[in-house]
Amino acid sequence: MALKSLVGLKIMNDVIRGSAGGSGSKSKKPTAVEWRVLVVDQLAMRMVSACCKMHDIAAEGITIVEDIQKKREPLPSMDAIYLITPSIKSVNSLMSDFDNLNRTMYRGVHVFFTEVCPEELFNELCKSPCGKRIKTLKEINIAFLPYEHQVFSLDCPESFQLYYNPQLSSGRTSNMERMAEQIATLCATLGEYPSVRYRGDFERNVELAQMVQQKLDAYKADEPTMGEGPEKARSQLLILDRGFDCVSPLLHELTFQAMAYDLLNIENDVYKYEGQAPGGPEKEVLLDDNDELWVDLRHQHIAVVSQNVTKNLKKFIDSKRMPSDKTSMKDLSQMIKKMPQYQKELSKYATHLHLAEDCMKAYQNRVDMLCKVEQDLAMGTNAEGEKIKDHMRNIVPILLDNNSAGISSYEKLRIILLYVLSKNGITEENLNKLIQHANIEADLRCIITNMAHLGCNVLLDGSKKKVYQVPRKERITEQTYQMSRWTPIVKDIMEDAVEDKLDQKHFPFWAGRAATSGYRGPATSARYGQWHREKGQQNIKNLPRLIVFIVGGVTFSEMRSAYEVTNASKNWEVIIGSTHILVPDGFLCDLKELSST
Repeated sequence: MALKSLVGLKIMNDVIRGSAGGSGSKSKKPTAVEWRVLVVDQLAMRMVSACCKMHDIAAEGITIVEDIQKKREPLPSMDAIYLITPSIKSVNSLMSDFDNLNRTMYRGVHVFFTEVCPEELFNELCKSPCGKRIKTLKEINIAFLPYEHQVFSLDCPESFQLYYNPQLSSGRTSNMERMAEQIATLCATLGEYPSVRYRGDFERNVELAQMVQQKLDAYKADEPTMGEGPEKARSQLLILDRGFDCVSPLLHELTFQAMAYDLLNIENDVYKYEGQAPGGPEKEVLLDDNDELWVDLRHQHIAVVSQNVTKNLKKFIDSKRMPSDKTSMKDLSQMIKKMPQYQKELSKYATHLHLAEDCMKAYQNRVDMLCKVEQDLAMGTNAEGEKIKDHMRNIVPILLDNNSAGISSYEKLRIILLYVLSKNGITEENLNKLIQHANIEADLRCIITNMAHLGCNVLLDGSKKKVYQVPRKERITEQTYQMSRWTPIVKDIMEDAVEDKLDQKHFPFWAGRAATSGYRGPATSARYGQWHREKGQQNIKNLPRLIVFIVGGVTFSEMRSAYEVTNASKNWEVIIGSTHILVPDGFLCDLKELSST
């Protein structure tokens, strides 16, 4: 079952329905809906928005969803459900709702924490006036954000700074504890007790792996069936730091989703564009898993997206026997007016045609010239496969561009960083020349030098750190687009992990808990018997999972890789997640922030 559906079900069953009928009033008929208030903090709000539909929540008696940090009107005749993280900020807000003894905020309180509540906070809550009104107090163990069917986020972008910024080391351990707890709730939600692996070439990863293992052991002690079954015994959790691949977050990607998020101003997954009518209202569309057309198109190369939208639209028009042989934007808006019963479907096609057009405009404007140079730098070879001896000849014209092609400082920085990575570090003198050529502002220089905090060689001072590179696979065929030759390194890592070929020296298992072929726990022969008896059923329900977690952001191209490896392997499911979702400009901003204290 997809992550979003799993979490949605758990919120509906354990939280919304789990608190119903707890008011103590016996006069009500069992069929009557009892109206309640749902109070959430930031993470819980995002979880509910991503996984539940408002009309389903309303049907269960939730009359209003409120933000715990905002001022709210008292509703003394109703019970309130608080779905919050057990953080000092959220628990203090909960207690302050009931500090005023002359005012009743809500009749009764049902508290659901996203994860384990620290003992001191729990005791403080119990002793407060609020404690007397609590009717339910549970931990639901969902402290992550399901972003897509196979993608999750901890919704914690500040972890990038705490993990990599040497000035912030004092807050690092508590942040890592929090990340470990959140990752453990993901595994518990999926019913997984995976073997924990980590990239051994970055020293902090082993510490995080140990914390995750401890949290998993605690969940396993509470729920012994977690990770049971011959297939689940092979599941793995792989912890990576962002320094394992700094190339992927810098490239202009030309698959639909990655390209749109990089080039267009899409915030909170909402795409805004002007409607057909001149001076008409701006349209807003949410790009998520509920849009089947988006799910179908998002991993396709931009070269075929418009054709495929048009093809699907034609099929839809023919199936509804609509009179039309044209599929331009203008014709679409005319059709919507004539056939309002199909407005929803036709609007979807119009949105994606518009989105593809916006992407192509930006590409033809300047991105096409950047893509070729970026791909050459990333691959070290040109489109014909010949090794490039002198990258400078290709990159200097771009760096010297003084806005004639509209190339921004950040786009020039992406080129410089790719050059530094391709050379495995350069001299300070060379870096100064590049910055001078590119006319880059002095305060942006740190973006380049700060990449050293991720474990990359940036400035050479006579000694080079040996940086282990995952052996790359030869993937270029006649079908490969010249501007899309690079494959994210994580795809090679995923494939090697599911094929049991991943180098154990560089990606060790924590405490040697390998999951190669042995089944943990007793009664393996009994499980074998059961497995043979229900083979067809097991294959559908009980695939082993590879869960990849990257500290410091996951890119859209890396998300795509998780789906590609799942589809190709058939007998593994790959789930990928991170502290946050990463777009190239966001990565550069994160690097810039590493200078702050």
